[in-house]
Amino acid sequence: MPTTESKPAAAKPRRWVEQLGPGERIDDQIFLVSKKDLRTTTNGSLYIHLVLADRSGQVLSRVWQATQPQFDAIPEGGFLRVRGRTESYKGSLQFIVEAMRSVAKDEIDLADFIPRTKHDVEQMWKRVVAIVQTIQHPALQKLLAKFTSDAAFVEKFKSAPAAVTLHHAYLGGLLEHTLSVLDVATRLFGRTAAEPSHYPQLSRDLVLAGVFLHDIGKTIELEYGTSFTYSDAGQLVGHIVQAAVMIDQKIADVETETGERFPSDLQNVLTHIVLAHHGSLEFGSPRLPAIPEAIAVHFLDTMDAKINMFLQQIESDADAESHWTQWVNALSTRVFKPDVMGIRGNPEKR
Repeated sequence: MPTTESKPAAAKPRRWVEQLGPGERIDDQIFLVSKKDLRTTTNGSLYIHLVLADRSGQVLSRVWQATQPQFDAIPEGGFLRVRGRTESYKGSLQFIVEAMRSVAKDEIDLADFIPRTKHDVEQMWKRVVAIVQTIQHPALQKLLAKFTSDAAFVEKFKSAPAAVTLHHAYLGGLLEHTLSVLDVATRLFGRTAAEPSHYPQLSRDLVLAGVFLHDIGKTIELEYGTSFTYSDAGQLVGHIVQAAVMIDQKIADVETETGERFPSDLQNVLTHIVLAHHGSLEFGSPRLPAIPEAIAVHFLDTMDAKINMFLQQIESDADAESHWTQWVNALSTRVFKPDVMGIRGNPEKR
């Protein structure tokens, strides 16, 4: 039966999750507890299913011959100092915990456990604002200015991940994703309103506004103190509907400030773009794209999210010798890792 350590051992050099392979001994390492479940084996004994994490990734873990008090002592969303071994199970890495004790938050450096964007947050935000300010429609200008000048919203927007586990799942991920989609959109629709658009029949203003607004509800949907989880509002309402509510609230502010009605057709179309940006009912969109600007935002968003997921799988895969990652449910495939054109680390070769 695994023991519960009563005293901290001398600190050992950290092994990040992404560095772990099967057949290793792990002594005195601290991990974030992302998830815990008490389960029963086929012979009726208890074991604990854990997901342990640091800023580099997550590892499935097991505590065999467990007890209810051991399970209760594990702080979900908190930290564990552990000892044990890694092994391969059905092609995936698994960590067997042999000893553990909880660790107080003030004993750790949160930067070791919460992944964050590699890019400069303030520079990214400046670029987002610069792109948004190229929108020409007066009503859209006033509406978007309500968001970009809202200090509380901006702070959350700059900090939030874009997802719990899938794409851009790190602090600053929402900002990084939004900027990336805006950048791609300006390449199609013009970096300024004066530049030619690849699709001149579509409204550049609507596309850019829709891109900026499409995921703003994630500032409410997600919580990211010591781990990435869904808030109660996120579980009950979700970021798509939250974004629509936020747009309504800011439009009401614009109307109060100007004393003028916001164009109802414009509000409906802009809200539709947000409601339809997941592209299908099965992926959570309350509406299917019904205007060309909505389908443009959907595909721009999806492309950026999927490419990020592919790149993250390649970068984080633990088996450096294999040409393939493990099976990725969200992508319905294993990912082929070799960079046969030599581009990923050297973009000028593209």
